Amino acid sequence: MNAKSRKVLATTVDSSHLTTNDYLDLRFEELLDRISADGLAPGGGSAAAFTVAFAARLVAMVARCSAIWKEAPGVAAQATAISDRAIALAQSDGRAWDAALLALRDAEAADTQDDAKRDFALERKLEAAAAAPLEIASLAADIAALAAAAGERCEATYRADAAAAAALAAGGAAAAAHLVRVNLGIRPGDPRLADALSSEQAARDVADRLGGAAR
Repeated sequence: MNAKSRKVLATTVDSSHLTTNDYLDLRFEELLDRISADGLAPGGGSAAAFTVAFAARLVAMVARCSAIWKEAPGVAAQATAISDRAIALAQSDGRAWDAALLALRDAEAADTQDDAKRDFALERKLEAAAAAPLEIASLAADIAALAAAAGERCEATYRADAAAAAALAAGGAAAAAHLVRVNLGIRPGDPRLADALSSEQAARDVADRLGGAAR
């Protein structure tokens, strides 16, 4: 994309009114504007967290609409708790990524090429930026498992919603795992990367199973 195109895109979003750091205080349209605005957070990690939260709320809805399922109230409560945690992670991911991105820019602009103290601080910020996506991926796998339980036991009317929840969870897990993979603080063989990829696979397996059953 050339400079002229970037300028045109930047002027399509007026972010001057987006002053709050609490995403829950924003109207939905404002939140979307905040994501697409030219700046820092929220970014991919926060979007993945919101996706997992949507998946969790769908599972809660399916459970609440399944009166004959004895475990439904407990599943709805678990799904709601996962949604609440995902929303909190959307916020914390934004803060951590802002800090890491600013540290990266400072490192690139620094005159000295070898500053151990600066490099250590940068590594710590990058590791912190990987923490939220790692947990987001784990939550996605958890909500996919609940979607599987809901899809097997809910009323037939809502099975498609359970499958949709699993698909959303899989998407959120894939996005979060990718962010862990590309984080400069994560090296090959790091157990955190293995955990993220395992969560991604677990969520995908459920989504594929429920999606295939719905065809």
